[in-house]
Amino acid sequence: MSSVPVDDGRCFACGPESEIGLRMRFERSGDGVVAHLRLRPEFQGWKGIAHGGIAIALLDEAMAHAAGAAGHRGVTASLDARFRKPVPLDEPLVVFGRVTAQRRNVLSLEGRVSDEAGQTLVEGTARFVSRGALDAIEDHRNPNTGASVR
Repeated sequence: MSSVPVDDGRCFACGPESEIGLRMRFERSGDGVVAHLRLRPEFQGWKGIAHGGIAIALLDEAMAHAAGAAGHRGVTASLDARFRKPVPLDEPLVVFGRVTAQRRNVLSLEGRVSDEAGQTLVEGTARFVSRGALDAIEDHRNPNTGASVR
């Protein structure tokens, strides 16, 4: 498996320089990307269980990296998820994402968070708008930092 590059070391989900982040590292796997990790206690919702927002972040990041590995850059336009079982803290997790379709500048993706035995804990689908579509929209700047999403 080959690794998927990270373009910003400060990303909450995948940035190796984000002190508070998930520090996910993705590799290409079959028709998608995969990351292996353990969630730290600071990501707790209920006792011993990851906060639901963290589980969504895992899915979103897997699908974003799947899009990137397929040569597309963009942002999440929509994301739907199903929570099958609680996501445990400090246990091995496998996070997978892949592109399922493309129509013009919109990618359809799917992702899942599983335990080490392969049991699905959370699964979801998303639509991403590729960077080409973003270029057609007016200036996208963060009003707080002035940073462009392009």
